[in-house]
Amino acid sequence: MTQDNVKINVETETNKPRHFVFVLLNEFTLLSFSAALESLRIANRLAGKELYSWTLVGEGGETVSCSAGTEFKLDTDLSELQRDDTVLLCGGMNIQFATTKKLLNWLRREARRGLVIGGLCTASYSLAKAGMLDGKRATIHWENQDSFLEEFDEVELTKSVFVVDGNRLTTAGGTSSIDLMLKLIADEHGEELANAVADQLIYSSIRTDQDTQRLSVPTRIGVRHPKLSQVIQKMEQNIEEPISPSILARDVNMSTRQLERLFRRYLNRSPKRYYMELRLQKARNLLMQTDMSVINVALACGFASPSHFSKCYRAHYDTTPYRERGAQSSRLAY
Repeated sequence: MTQDNVKINVETETNKPRHFVFVLLNEFTLLSFSAALESLRIANRLAGKELYSWTLVGEGGETVSCSAGTEFKLDTDLSELQRDDTVLLCGGMNIQFATTKKLLNWLRREARRGLVIGGLCTASYSLAKAGMLDGKRATIHWENQDSFLEEFDEVELTKSVFVVDGNRLTTAGGTSSIDLMLKLIADEHGEELANAVADQLIYSSIRTDQDTQRLSVPTRIGVRHPKLSQVIQKMEQNIEEPISPSILARDVNMSTRQLERLFRRYLNRSPKRYYMELRLQKARNLLMQTDMSVINVALACGFASPSHFSKCYRAHYDTTPYRERGAQSSRLAY
């Protein structure tokens, strides 16, 4: 239970609170939205004054459901905002479907008026689709990075937990909303308030825009072996044009047989099998998140032959790429 007597002295130049407009897209991720909102609420309580205010908006202005199925009542439709408002789009599942023409037109209009606009979780896709991230640094949830890179090559995509580039803000989703809000709070009202908000959230490790969103390779695979980590990183960086095991082994001063033994010992599979799984995982992401043709997906994942791609995909996922694409289209249509 938090104490009501905790208070941070905050001097403000104006009595007007900074206003945030949370745009809740269909199937938005609840965690990234609530983490941002709670940071603002706690900042107000600790300061003993209203530093921040907010409204919830969305298409239709009635209700919207998050990805967990919970329904939220909206304050208003997508209407004209004040020039000093800060817009935060909250994305989540099926972001392509949630990014409607009405939303894109509204975003472009507000961007022309010079508003600060950000995207939480997958909403970076919506900003990029509106052309608002061209020539800028941005981030998006790691699961959506492959498809984003394929579609928006004019955006400098990073793996950071959040990015602030001018009047564009993007986060990777999950708890990274907290990191972004703590930065905004610190910039406006000082580190003491930001740290106090983090304490209230039991958030002991504040990350900056220099921190990356995914665990390191050794942590992810549960193995601390420098040469194995090097090889896996090289595999992850070369999906479109796979490197042969012999070259991978040579690059870390090992024989092919030694590399085979290393993979068998720690990952219980051959280097070739592990590499294939990485490529198929990327292929599945592209099939689920983009409208790229199956042939182009195959090429992007290092398969010269669509029939070979289909055979490998079926062996791993027990369905064909064409059926996967059809199932995804059905879900979006629904």
